[in-house]
Amino acid sequence: MKKIGVVLSGCGVKDGTEIHEAVITLLAIDRAGAAAVMMAPNCELEVVNHMTGEPSGEKRNVLVESARIARGHVQDIVKVKATDIDALIFPGGYGAAKNLSDFAYQGADAKAHPEVARLVKEMVAAKKPIGAICISPATIAAILGKDLHPTLTVGNDPATVAALEKMGAKHEECPVQDLYVDEENKIVSTPAYMLAQRIGEAAEGIDKLVEKVIDMS
Repeated sequence: MKKIGVVLSGCGVKDGTEIHEAVITLLAIDRAGAAAVMMAPNCELEVVNHMTGEPSGEKRNVLVESARIARGHVQDIVKVKATDIDALIFPGGYGAAKNLSDFAYQGADAKAHPEVARLVKEMVAAKKPIGAICISPATIAAILGKDLHPTLTVGNDPATVAALEKMGAKHEECPVQDLYVDEENKIVSTPAYMLAQRIGEAAEGIDKLVEKVIDMS
């Protein structure tokens, strides 16, 4: 059975993992007959009130919050090596740009969490596929942009596209129901809620991404 790593970044679209995207990803992995290996960095996040969109003033642990989505079955990313998994997928949500990297704050000057960067580079070196959903391609660009110049999609927001390109990545506009495959670097991306207006639209692209990533692994 193939093992597909899923990198979580908390719990909730505004400060962590986008829950719809995570659940769709996990369901697609299971339906494909593969096993999800869920992980997250062990660090703090700034909590956002999802009713108001405003910071609550609290701080929570990314790993502990991710356990809510994983039903407790999540491990510290520091313990995961590329040799443990066949592929790696990043659901979106602002946590991908706040907790997995600081893209939300630094834009084109973003740096990834060191353990996230380490695992992504290990996967690339092992020629194992990576899937990036919604805003998470920004973190991939922060890690690989200047060296590998991957081609990614993040929808069509001009500022986000410009930041990715400044980091060295190339951008390909892509419909929400579809995906873009960087064959050379084995990176698959889909816009999901960067463009989606409803869960079904997001699911269509994510399902295709998971299928493609598993096929490439």
